Amino acid sequence: MKPIVQISLDLTNIDEALETAAMALRAGVDWLEAGTPLILAEGLHGVKKLREAFPSIPIVADLKTMDGGYLEAEMMAKAGATHVVVMARAHPETIKCVLKAGNDFGAKVMGDNLGCPDMVQAARELEDLGCDYIVHHIGYDERRGIAAMGMRMPSPLDQLKEVVNAVSVPVQAVGGLSLEQAIQCPLYGAPLVVLGAPLTIDADAFKTADGNLEASLRMICEKIHAYGDIVNKK
Repeated sequence: MKPIVQISLDLTNIDEALETAAMALRAGVDWLEAGTPLILAEGLHGVKKLREAFPSIPIVADLKTMDGGYLEAEMMAKAGATHVVVMARAHPETIKCVLKAGNDFGAKVMGDNLGCPDMVQAARELEDLGCDYIVHHIGYDERRGIAAMGMRMPSPLDQLKEVVNAVSVPVQAVGGLSLEQAIQCPLYGAPLVVLGAPLTIDADAFKTADGNLEASLRMICEKIHAYGDIVNKK
C-alpha cells in the first residue's frame, strides 16, 4: 500500500485543532486524528466539528478504549470518526465489542499495544481478533519516566520490524519519534506514519508547536509519499 500520513491533534482546544488540521491538510497530510487530549476536552462535539469542517477526510478517534467498547465506538462513529482505537490490554470481549460496533457503523478498528509486556504477541492477538490496523505504541509517561531515571528512552522503532513481520495488517509506530525517524517508518514496513508530539505539537503544553510548521509538514509529507508503492505488507 502507499504510505499514509496522519497528524495527531493532541490539543485541548477545538478552534486550534481545526486551524492545525486545515494547515496540515494543505501541507499534504492524509488523515486527521482526534487525539486523546482533544477528545477529553471536547468529546463527541470535537469529532463532529472536525467532520463538519472536513467531510471527506478520514478521522481517527484515539479513544484508547478499555471497556464499554460497543458504546464508545458507536458514539464516535456516529459523530464522524472513520477509525477508532482499542487497547490490547482491554479484555478480549471489549475488543470484540469495538469490532462489532465498527462493523455495524462503518468504522475501522486500530488495536494499540501500549503497555503490553510482549508487544509483538499483543499485535498478533489484536490481528487474530480482527483489528484492521496495529498501533505499535511507546507511551508518553513511559518514555519520560525512563528518561528521568537516566536510562535510554525507549522507541517504537526498537521492535517495529518484529511487529510488522508478526502481522499482515498495516502497522503504525507511535511515541516520541524524531522527524527523521518518522520519515523512516515506511522503510520498516510500517506505512501509516503518525505525526504528533513532539514533532508538530508541543509535548509539554499540548499546543501547536512554534516555527514554520506548515513548511515542515509539507517536507515530511513529500518525503513519505515519495516511497510510493514500494511500501507493502507481506
